[in-house]
Amino acid sequence: MSYNLLKGKKGIIFGALNEQSLAWKTALKAHEEGAEIVLTNAPIALRMGEINKLSEAINAPVIGADVTSIDDLNNLFDKSIEHFGGKIDFILHSVGMSMNIRKGNHYTNLNHEWELKTLDISAVSFHKVLQVAYEKDALNEWASVVALTYIAAQRIFPDYNEMADAKSLLESIARGFGYHYGIKNKVRVNTISQSPTRTTAGSGVKGFDGFVNFAEAMSPLGNAPAEAFADYCVTLFSDLTKYVTMQNLYHDGGYSSTGVTQAVIDKM
Repeated sequence: MSYNLLKGKKGIIFGALNEQSLAWKTALKAHEEGAEIVLTNAPIALRMGEINKLSEAINAPVIGADVTSIDDLNNLFDKSIEHFGGKIDFILHSVGMSMNIRKGNHYTNLNHEWELKTLDISAVSFHKVLQVAYEKDALNEWASVVALTYIAAQRIFPDYNEMADAKSLLESIARGFGYHYGIKNKVRVNTISQSPTRTTAGSGVKGFDGFVNFAEAMSPLGNAPAEAFADYCVTLFSDLTKYVTMQNLYHDGGYSSTGVTQAVIDKM
């Protein structure tokens, strides 16, 4: 069911790789709610993924951009504004990558050059996106910017590795830029801490099935599925949440507020 929550709104969605992606689900839902969208991802991800299928389904152009490159981001915003014929109302940053995780390096034995790359792609890129938008005055008043995070930013999940550090930095950037962009142009900046979800990126984390199963047993409502994430994201893009900013918002079935459940006790 569509409520036309985003009728007339225009947005950029980063990170839709394939049908499993949270960004992919969000793009479909935003389109259903009336939004016009530009899709973007890194050139290598565009070659590996299936984004053209999504592009056709929602009639959205694909503009490649390395999210760590200021030049690429300048081009992305310029072309998006040209395509839309005006400024932008929402952005989803759903980007993350860790070479140390891919190569199996333990947190106590990181390749620090790779770690810097992880931080650049997974967190500093969010600052770059916001900085380019800020400098270009690319966002409308009351625009909404959302980035995807995980509770490992607050609590230790051993196999989440250096991505936990990246998510902590990401959340700090949301607060910092949320303050400055709110004063400048009433732009909202938030992060969503989602339940572990079976995406291409998530499944690359060692022990991911354990994350999913434990969170399911610890969540009174169960893990939030990708489709529910898309619904929640759309509400944050909409005018119904105009005074929500600088928040890390848990979308996890109650996991983040639960000490222990009877189901977990019984298993012990």
